Amino acid sequence: MKKILITGALGQIGSELTRALRAKYGVENVIATNDVASDRSAIVREGPFEVLDVLDYQRFLAIAEDYQVDTLIHLAALLSAVAETKPQLAWKVNMEGTMNALEVARERDLLFFTPSSIGAFGPSTPKDLTPQVTIQRPTTMYGVNKVAGELLCDYYYERFGVDTRGVRFPGLISYLAPPGGGTTDYAIEICYAAMDAGTYECPLSADTRLDMMYMPDAIHAIIDLLEADGSKLVHRNAFNISSMSFTPEEIAAEIRQIYPSFEMTYKVNPMLQKIADSWPNSLDATCAKEEWGFSYHYGLRGMLEDMFAHLPERQPAKRTKMLM
Repeated sequence: MKKILITGALGQIGSELTRALRAKYGVENVIATNDVASDRSAIVREGPFEVLDVLDYQRFLAIAEDYQVDTLIHLAALLSAVAETKPQLAWKVNMEGTMNALEVARERDLLFFTPSSIGAFGPSTPKDLTPQVTIQRPTTMYGVNKVAGELLCDYYYERFGVDTRGVRFPGLISYLAPPGGGTTDYAIEICYAAMDAGTYECPLSADTRLDMMYMPDAIHAIIDLLEADGSKLVHRNAFNISSMSFTPEEIAAEIRQIYPSFEMTYKVNPMLQKIADSWPNSLDATCAKEEWGFSYHYGLRGMLEDMFAHLPERQPAKRTKMLM
């Protein structure tokens, strides 16, 4: 990778991935794009940035050509909870956007990465240690989008030789970017609430077990997969990866080890609960470990300690967003 184009660069993953890639490959070699700009974003101020609606193929292709990129990381998407409230828009953004990104990669012969998700599975998928290859019958628009995206990436590799790569992310937890409309957002919100108010009303039931990952581990996974020897990739797209699995009650118990007075109540959101119940409890990441050396650093306790060490500096920005 010498010159990298990122869509959705101001989102939850993009915010941290852009910084990490600029630190490693040079600021001028990582071109960030987003459908809207933000004057408050360091990503916009510090390096190359272009406003891009991923539905605009000609603009998409022109940016790739102008900057002579050799790698495309496509992150722009509507997440699970938002997609369920706006399914038609989700199909348009998630599917047409991905098709446009793949076409740009084909036209320019680019290394291509886009993430899939634990949401690509459904109620009939094995719940524990979900295999790399298994039945995928999601019951959400987001899940349907992700399965279709996985198949499109496989198709573009087999049909056109595009070097497509991807992972299935579990819930991602970060202190740098606020939640973006995902079903697992509670695991971020609970940390802000523990510091700010000492209480949290959880939208999922106490025993809802879901796979999660701390964002630094997710960023390293993306870079490691992109830098991996492609000849050793058997599955290539949508590798299962994960680093921890917990329930709301379990993360609350760990938070009480740090903030003993923390209290949590429950007000289950039926839509979010239905989505969460359709997903696996845990993923089997054996293929990712064997084919490109996937590994992680943070477990639940280590993640919380790091989150709470950094959150005080992020609190004002969080409050501003909540009031908007």
